[in-house]
Amino acid sequence: MEILWVLIALVMLGFVLVPVLRRGRGAVGLVTPDHPDAADPANYGFMPTEELDIRLPGPDQDLLDVLDVVQRTQDYRAAQQLLAGTEAEGELRWQRVQAFAGAASLELQQRPGGVSDAPGGQWLRVWRAEAPKDAGGAAVHAEFLVQQAWRTAAPGTDEFRIIMEEARTACGEAALLAPGDPVPYIVELSVARGLAYSHKDFEQLWLKILDRAPNHMGAHLAALHYWCEKWHGSRELAYSFAEAAAARAPQGSLLAAMPLFAVFEHLPEVNLVSGFYQSEVVTKAVHGALHAVHSARPDDPMLAHVRHLLVFFLVRGERWAEAMSQLIHIDGHVGALPWTLSPDPAAEFAVYRALAVAGYEANGGSPATLPH
Repeated sequence: MEILWVLIALVMLGFVLVPVLRRGRGAVGLVTPDHPDAADPANYGFMPTEELDIRLPGPDQDLLDVLDVVQRTQDYRAAQQLLAGTEAEGELRWQRVQAFAGAASLELQQRPGGVSDAPGGQWLRVWRAEAPKDAGGAAVHAEFLVQQAWRTAAPGTDEFRIIMEEARTACGEAALLAPGDPVPYIVELSVARGLAYSHKDFEQLWLKILDRAPNHMGAHLAALHYWCEKWHGSRELAYSFAEAAAARAPQGSLLAAMPLFAVFEHLPEVNLVSGFYQSEVVTKAVHGALHAVHSARPDDPMLAHVRHLLVFFLVRGERWAEAMSQLIHIDGHVGALPWTLSPDPAAEFAVYRALAVAGYEANGGSPATLPH
């Protein structure tokens, strides 16, 4: 199977999606789109690649409806109302703050403005000007600055530091407006990573989050990045952080999936050996994530995040049927790791989806045998 992963890597580098062929029981390979035996994800009701939504990991129709209104009218009030009605301590508020900030940042990138036209994302500036005491607007503004820093400047440069320092100030202002809201402190976790907070300062920030939302999955994922080897920690510190979170996870919490995210963050840049994905460390982390998924509430906003990462590992580990069981829950949305790390998230997701279908069929599966 190693040659298969080499071929997949070449496909991804070229941003070309090709179907996957069933070639005898248990074996799969890449073929041309017009091959008569090419596996077809559409047979399972999966969406065409061009229709995959790259904005969100899973459905949030209220958010999408409000985003449409805000961007069409440039009136922030629908966003303000949605955040005001979203539970402060929950995962959904954090995801919606990220989405509004990302929309404003992307608008600004697409329409920087000029002499005759206003810059994109003007609705966020108006929101802050007209409602300076609104906690939701303050949190979105802080996250907007963080995303701007990562999007427009290189870490370590003066420009990056200036924007991040502004974001840190904005986080403090947002926190003062909503003392019990963990979101401003979760935003600051990214600031801490960008400005290289000391371990002591980072832990003090982390304690503020634990006081407000000790089981917040989004916060744990943001903190994990800081502890990773590529930032300000190490593989051992990141694994320790993830395993501690999983160990104290209450019943039904997706924190039990944290070790899988730690494994993902420390994958070699090029690892095409399928045996690695069947190793003890990966198998144990996948087992923990599967248990978390099976135990979680069906409406948990973080459930889709875990399912997406599971698809990556299950396909790599050639666990086709289990990968298909995750795909039926998440197909249609690809705004999550690992796909968002690609310049073309939909195409990369579609490659893995096609592999899952081909592997499933090569081992006797069919649309009729796939449980829903």
